[in-house]
Amino acid sequence: MFDAKRIKDDCVAWIRAFFEENGKGCNAIVGISGGKDSSIVAALCAEALGKERVIGVLMPNGAQSDIDMAQLLVEHLGIRHYTVNIGAAFESLKESMPFTLSEQSIINLPPRLRMSTLYAVAQSHNGRVANTCNLSEDWVGYSTRYGDAAGDFSPCSNLTVQEMKAIGRELGLPEVLIEKPPIDGLSGKTDEDNLGFTYAELDTYIRTGSIADSEKKANIDRRHRLNLFKLQLMPAFDPHIPTI
Repeated sequence: MFDAKRIKDDCVAWIRAFFEENGKGCNAIVGISGGKDSSIVAALCAEALGKERVIGVLMPNGAQSDIDMAQLLVEHLGIRHYTVNIGAAFESLKESMPFTLSEQSIINLPPRLRMSTLYAVAQSHNGRVANTCNLSEDWVGYSTRYGDAAGDFSPCSNLTVQEMKAIGRELGLPEVLIEKPPIDGLSGKTDEDNLGFTYAELDTYIRTGSIADSEKKANIDRRHRLNLFKLQLMPAFDPHIPTI
């Protein structure tokens, strides 16, 4: 029932409207990982604004085994792009800490450095930073707060992985970019290996509320409950509302 062409066209129109209101003449700044999400967001922005107003930023952390996929995307779209290696900054910041960082801190530090990089590019190139998250990953907290979860506009955060893939095909992206399994970048495991369920199962559960495996349902529900705070505005004290 998902009409990929209509949703793609509506999303393109939404991006144009955003820039008319929030940055007339500005550029879209997109962090390019070589995965489907950043590829699709970059392609949507190119269709909405013209490729001359999209700047891709490749941000390997030292050596990146699949950097060729990111290069494929920017060449396919014909967009201006920069490569900024965050490896030295990452290692320097780790060494500057007066304690040993936790494993989770080490995992989340590169996405936050990348987002800082994107905003530096945006402020130097009259840009607005694109958020590249999708609904499926957001649903179970598979994003880094103030890292890849940040941005100025979010074209795809209400679209599931399967819906994103359909839009990617509608945009004419190379199949290898659409179907490339997301990998965490540390252990070499895919997202689905780490999560304990497939995105197809998760997407069906999100859209229909149906999932056959009760353990997977409990896993998804737990992750969603624990990570809801990532999708909400920062709580702020209101002095006009009594707390007692």
